[in-house]
Amino acid sequence: MESVLRPYDIGSTQWYVLYQLTNDGPTMQRDLGRMLQVERATLSGIVSALVRKGLVEQTPDPADQRQRMLRITASGLKLWDELPDLALIEALAFDGVDAAELATVVKVLQAATQRLNNHLSKEIVDGGPLQP
Repeated sequence: MESVLRPYDIGSTQWYVLYQLTNDGPTMQRDLGRMLQVERATLSGIVSALVRKGLVEQTPDPADQRQRMLRITASGLKLWDELPDLALIEALAFDGVDAAELATVVKVLQAATQRLNNHLSKEIVDGGPLQP
């Protein structure tokens, strides 16, 4: 995915932000952080890069000036329309992989992600790192 997006000067996480804003409209930055499951500082850097490139607009939320609303700009929409279809990326990445094997990989990764999320949630509730 990175190599397909490189000519457009965006990374996969930047792509996801553009995808979200294009398909679901304006989104609160904090909500986007939860969706992406990235640290606030990481998301801040990603959003700052997209704002610098003129692809995303970041404005204070009228209800809470500390929060930021993100919107895709006209330049962002133009770039989005130029980006290759992700079906191409999927085809390149998984060409020749048996469908049953791919389904197993998806199942294993989903289960692993869920276990990690549960672990992190428990760590937050308990207030400290958990032992494996």
